[in-house]
Amino acid sequence: MKRILFYNSGGGLGDSIQLFTLILSLQKYFKTSDFFYLGAHENHFQGKLKEFNINLKTLDLGLRYFGFRWWHYFFVKKKFKQLEYKKFDLIIDLQSKLRNTLILNKIPHDYFYSSTYKFKFCTNKKKYFSKDHLKNLNQFLNSNIKTNKFNIKSLSTKYKSEASRLLPDKNYIGFSLTQGNKYRKKSWSISNFITLANKIAEKNKIPVFFIEKKETELFNLIKTQVPKALFPELHSTISCPALVTALSTRLELAITIDNGIMHMMGLAGIPMIILFGPTSPEKFSPTGSFIKILDSKEIYKSNDINSITVYDVFKQI
Repeated sequence: MKRILFYNSGGGLGDSIQLFTLILSLQKYFKTSDFFYLGAHENHFQGKLKEFNINLKTLDLGLRYFGFRWWHYFFVKKKFKQLEYKKFDLIIDLQSKLRNTLILNKIPHDYFYSSTYKFKFCTNKKKYFSKDHLKNLNQFLNSNIKTNKFNIKSLSTKYKSEASRLLPDKNYIGFSLTQGNKYRKKSWSISNFITLANKIAEKNKIPVFFIEKKETELFNLIKTQVPKALFPELHSTISCPALVTALSTRLELAITIDNGIMHMMGLAGIPMIILFGPTSPEKFSPTGSFIKILDSKEIYKSNDINSITVYDVFKQI
């Protein structure tokens, strides 16, 4: 396998972070291979996530929102030849939309792996039962690729030192409450977070809020109502996901909704309480024995994340 292509239709940072383990595992196994990334959106591995040093070259076919337009189907091969790309030994399709898979399958290749339509497009016709792509790929390739997770020790000292400066003590409890996707109602109410943060402060814990600098109104509200709260990112000249992960290593616990910061915190390997409403924990949550899931669908048979009470969360701490 000299040339391997990953395709991902998700555009969020969290979507890319979820691929870390799979990519790192394959890169360790196929040490001399060239790895490429094709997405419907930008290649975050060469952008906002570059500090994590997961190197994927970008396959740019000049087709915006690749896979989401039916007419791409008729132009893929032509674009591929025009750019004089070599065919891929393996294409790994990391989404399950039929249209996207049909278009992706037009890229010249030897082997094609996809879970779309119950794995019907896989070049190796076998029965795949796992939702874990790595387990299926081992079966697909007749290989024994070991799981290779992101190692927090590989993070640059620059970010670790900055995190230690911003959060020099202990007893920190982190909070992440803003969602990137505005169209899914994933947010737990701000009033709940404020009440919970004050209850935690009464236990001599220090609430730490992860809020972007542009969220001035939210900052002013929380700062007024949670006097002991800290906002480390607002006091740093560095602004990137790697700093969020480094700051997370300074936390005793993180409490978060389903968002990109959740995945950045998950890379730190710390205890977490994650609140889910309409989205699926099975699909989106980081994994690990240190993670506690509170899913409104499971607890209250409701998609409304705000059916989860402050008491539900506090008793887990």
